Amino acid sequence: MATTETIAGFVQAVEFDEFGDQVVEELKKRVLDSVGIGVGALGEPPVEVVAETVSDVSSDGSCTLWGRELTASPSQAAMHNTALTRYLDYMDSFLAPGETPHPSDNIASVIACGEREDATGKDLIEAVGVSYELQGELAWNAPVRDKGWDHVTHTVLSAAAGSGAILGLDHEQLRNAVGIAGTAHNALRVTRTGGINEWKGMASANAARNGVYSCLLAENGMEGPVNLFEGQKGWKHIISDEFDVELDPGCEHVFDTMTKRYVAETYAQSAVEGIIELAEMHDLDHDQVESIHLDTFHGAKLIIGGGEGDRHEVETKAQADHSLPYMLAAALIDREMTNDAYDPERIQRDDVQSLLRKVTVEEDPDLTDRFESGEMPANLTITLTDGTSHEVLKDDFQGHPNNPMDWEQVEEKFEIMTRDRYDESRRNEIIETVRNLEHYEVSDLVDLLN
Repeated sequence: MATTETIAGFVQAVEFDEFGDQVVEELKKRVLDSVGIGVGALGEPPVEVVAETVSDVSSDGSCTLWGRELTASPSQAAMHNTALTRYLDYMDSFLAPGETPHPSDNIASVIACGEREDATGKDLIEAVGVSYELQGELAWNAPVRDKGWDHVTHTVLSAAAGSGAILGLDHEQLRNAVGIAGTAHNALRVTRTGGINEWKGMASANAARNGVYSCLLAENGMEGPVNLFEGQKGWKHIISDEFDVELDPGCEHVFDTMTKRYVAETYAQSAVEGIIELAEMHDLDHDQVESIHLDTFHGAKLIIGGGEGDRHEVETKAQADHSLPYMLAAALIDREMTNDAYDPERIQRDDVQSLLRKVTVEEDPDLTDRFESGEMPANLTITLTDGTSHEVLKDDFQGHPNNPMDWEQVEEKFEIMTRDRYDESRRNEIIETVRNLEHYEVSDLVDLLN
C-alpha cells in the first residue's frame, strides 16, 4: 500500500549489506555522474542567483556549497547543490510510461544530510538507493503529469525519504517528514508548458530543499499529517488517483534509470543520437536540408515536440533544451550536443534558427507502445533540396537502460564536465573516492568538491 507507514517501514528495511553488487555499482555511477554535472554548472547565471540567495538566508552551517568556500544549513545546501546537478539538463531520468522524473535530483540532498551527520559512504549509497526506489515506484504507479502537477511533486517525497534515512530518523519521524513534505510542497506543471523559463531547471532544487526541511522539522518534533495519501482531501484524492507501491529494499529501480549521453532533454536522446549519426555518415550540409521529420512517442511530442506549446520559438536556454526542433537542428549543424549548444549567441545564430523551422514532429502510436514497453524509439527522415532523403530508425541510445554506459563512459563524461575546474590529480581522486565509496566517509567526497 501507499501510506506514510509503508514508506517509513521501507526506509528502515533498506540495508547496504543487502544490496546486490550491481545495484551498488549503478548507484555509484549515479553519484559520480551527478557530481560531475554539478561542477560543470558552476557559474551559470541561474545557479549564481541560487547561490546569492542561499548566502543571504544561510550564511553558515554544517554543509558545503559545492565549488565554493561557503557552508549553509542542510536544506539550503540541498537547494544550491541540487540546482547545480539539475540546471544543465544533463542529469539522469527514470523511464516510466506516464512520468519521467530525475532521481539524481535526490543525490545532493542526501549528501548534504550525510555531511551533517558524519555519515559513511555505505550510508550514502543506502540512502540514495532509498530515494531512487521510491521515486521509481511513484513514477510507475502514480504519474501526475496529466493532472497538471510537475514531476518534482514526487521528488519532494523521495528527497524526504532519502534524507530521513541518512539523518537516522526513527519510524514516526519518517512518517511525519513524508507527511509534511507531501502535503505542503506540490508543484504545478505550468513551469514546463507554454513559454518555458529558468524555474524549470530550479524546481527540483526547491523540492529537494523542502524535502530536507521537512525532515529537520520532524527531527525536532513537528507532527505531520501521517494520513497524507489516504486521508480526506489527501494526496490520492487531489494529486493522483488510487495507487499502490511495492517498495523493494533491494532498490533495483536504479536499473530503470538512464544516463544522458547528450546535453538535451530526456526524450530527445535517441533522436539527437540519430541525427548526429546521419550528419556524420552522409556529411550533410545544413544549407542543403529541405526538411527534417521526426516520428516519436507521445511523451516526446507532448513535452518537447509542440504538444504543450510551440517549440519553434526559441530564444533562451530554457526554451532550447525543451525544443526538439532546436536540438535536432543544432545537433545536425554541430554534430554534437554539448552545453555549448545553449550559449545565447549560439541559440540566436541564423543557421540554427532557420533550420529549426524546417523540423516537424509527429506522434506515432506504435512508437508510443514501444516506449511503454521499454524502448526509446525515434524514426528520423532528412530530405535534401535535391530530393535525396536519409533515414535512421533508433530503438534507444547509449545510456538507455537497454544500452547502459559502463564505468569508463561515465568517467569520460565526468572528466569532460570537470576538466576546466579540476586538474587531473583531483579528478582522479574524486573518481577513486566514488568508485570505492563504501570505504570512505561522505566528508571525504565533499572535501574534494571545493
